Amino acid sequence: MTQGPQYFDPADPRCKAPYGAAPSGTRVRFTLRPPCSAGFSRGFLAARWEFDGDRVTELALPWTGRDGAVDCFSGELDTAGYVGLVWYTLRLEGIDGRSWRSPEFQLTVYDAEERVPGWFGEGVTYQIFPDRFRRLTVPDPAGMVGGRWVHQGWEEEPEYRPDHNGEVRNRDFFGGSLAGIVEKLPYLKGLGVDTLYLCPIFEAAENHRYGAADYEKIDPMLGTGEDFAALCGGAHALGMRVMLDGVFNHTGFVSKYFNGDGFYPGPGAFQSKDSPYYDWFTFQDWPQKYTSWWGIYSLPTTRKESGAWLEYITGENGIIRSWLRAGADGWRLDVADELPDFVVAAIHAAARAEKPDAVVIGEVWEDGSNKIAYDLRRRHLLGGHCDGLMNYPLRSALLDYLLGSDARNFRASMEALRQNYPGWAFSSAMNALGTHDTPRVLTLLGVGSDKKDQPRDWRAGYRMTQAERERGLARLKLGALVLYAFPGSPTLYYGDEAGLEGFEDPFNRRTFPWGREDAGLTAWFAALGRARKELEPLRRGELEWLRCEGRVLSFARRLGEKTVVAAVNAGEKPARLDLPWDGRVALGAMEGRLLRFGPYGDCLTIL
Repeated sequence: MTQGPQYFDPADPRCKAPYGAAPSGTRVRFTLRPPCSAGFSRGFLAARWEFDGDRVTELALPWTGRDGAVDCFSGELDTAGYVGLVWYTLRLEGIDGRSWRSPEFQLTVYDAEERVPGWFGEGVTYQIFPDRFRRLTVPDPAGMVGGRWVHQGWEEEPEYRPDHNGEVRNRDFFGGSLAGIVEKLPYLKGLGVDTLYLCPIFEAAENHRYGAADYEKIDPMLGTGEDFAALCGGAHALGMRVMLDGVFNHTGFVSKYFNGDGFYPGPGAFQSKDSPYYDWFTFQDWPQKYTSWWGIYSLPTTRKESGAWLEYITGENGIIRSWLRAGADGWRLDVADELPDFVVAAIHAAARAEKPDAVVIGEVWEDGSNKIAYDLRRRHLLGGHCDGLMNYPLRSALLDYLLGSDARNFRASMEALRQNYPGWAFSSAMNALGTHDTPRVLTLLGVGSDKKDQPRDWRAGYRMTQAERERGLARLKLGALVLYAFPGSPTLYYGDEAGLEGFEDPFNRRTFPWGREDAGLTAWFAALGRARKELEPLRRGELEWLRCEGRVLSFARRLGEKTVVAAVNAGEKPARLDLPWDGRVALGAMEGRLLRFGPYGDCLTIL
């Protein structure tokens, strides 16, 4: 038996319908299409139902006629009563004993009842690292948790060197606040922002606040509960929503729950086995030996099987519902793969119970439809779990393209996701070129790599040359155009629109350069934000690929009779692009355009 020629393409509607993932209960039609000259007489499909104990069924695909010079062998697979992944292979047999077999393909079958609010995926998201966005006064850290200190100068460099104990403690703060964000809401509105995604805002010892000390309290350096209410009210008045960062896989060593340094008055799990929080953690040898995230002692891992912990997070008066009640509109789940499926499902249910249009977005770095974590296939996108995921596969594919990869590769990567993801998940992805966990995109595109081969001190002090910066700016503008035109929420990491540069953490977390922004780059992002808001197909139109080859990447978003085309030439030479109406567009070297046209072929250049 040989694979040989390919007689089946899951992306071809003549071979598989409907396209991509299917709601449970769908009868999915499969058709093998070998040439008549190949002489095959029978076809079969073998389906392995992974979420039903790897049960295998075989479906006959009888000959159903010819399509020109092609034989068609067709049949329908009934997915009624099943939610999960189906792995299928196809084979052909001839009367002379010859056979052909396909590779294994994935079919995602998701809950047909799932409904995802459209506001997140349709809008523009702006990610804020609160300590570094905007401060109004220099705060006094006296009495605050963590032994923190504050930079007096806003433009100083973040501390990255180990302390006298050889530990990088992240206790240097700049004093950005919620009130500072409120002051800049008009600026964000001018960028076309629809959703504010805030990195953690709860009390914590470290400047990144990813090790919560008290989920019930706004970090005092950021403000108060009243300040949070003012932020949500101000954002809502301008038509924006607020998404919080939920870090529930672990707490801080310095926290009222673990209380490793004794800062809090009540006994934490580290002080006493009688602590109400003792059950939240897993100790191998109390109190010194315990399970922590990736072995980092300052981030003790929560025990998800603790009923008290789960109630605290997802109960009627738990953290998820309380902060939605206080004004938030959704949650981004940090390290979603570290949370068992039952926890993610409980968070999703709590969010929807409090606000029916609340959204839950998960941090997953790979294809989330088939992710295996801790030897378990995850249910992230089958319904009732995550409404969308951070789209790191898009980031990787788009950066590769901008740095020289063939546009075909970007299309292939995105088609693989589109085939595996339910439509609502593909449209609700958080699409970003940079985040707090990645080097600044301008630096990557200008320098060409993360320079991990250089010493950390070198990366700390490096600034791009003029040539590198110009190259980075040109590439970033092209990448941003693709991002804002693509399905899913274009997500802008604070300061990327202002031209901030820097390698990894904390150099990617420098303060926003108020008064020193790159005006041209900011204007570009503002124009893209206006286009996303004004051109309806960019928010909810169907994706249709156009020319994707070499250095030219183009696609259309269609909604009824309205169509918008995004076209990018990332090459060093001009290119011409045939458009879906009777005409062509000349694309200069390193140029991008956004074009709108209607049923009569009228065209308007936006960018």
